[in-house]
Amino acid sequence: VQLQASGGGLVRAGGSLRLSCAASGRTSSTYVIGWFRQAPGKEREFVSAIRGNGAITYSSDSVKGRFTISRDNAKNTVYLQMNSLKPEDTAVYYCAATPWVLVSAQAMGVMNMNKYNYWGQGTLVTVSS
Repeated sequence: VQLQASGGGLVRAGGSLRLSCAASGRTSSTYVIGWFRQAPGKEREFVSAIRGNGAITYSSDSVKGRFTISRDNAKNTVYLQMNSLKPEDTAVYYCAATPWVLVSAQAMGVMNMNKYNYWGQGTLVTVSS
């Protein structure tokens, strides 16, 4: 499975960006796709995730109401629409994928980056104040 993240850039506080994660290889609707981010000097943290059929999504408290994750299985692409961006959203954003069975056994396993087998290269989001 190969993942290609794109869509990062520089935006002012209050602005919007849409990130894309294009998947190729052996992906299927049984995979969960997640977004994580890592700010300078901080640990990587969970942002949002979506199950294979797109019906169930998860988001961290810090982005709820501002970020929306969606999935287009026909294009093998997951999107992260980010609105009302804040300077504290500045980070490198990574998409990751893993079979649902690897995260389903643990409560909120989708938030655990160690459960994800495949990672994209990251895309930088910079939010200026």
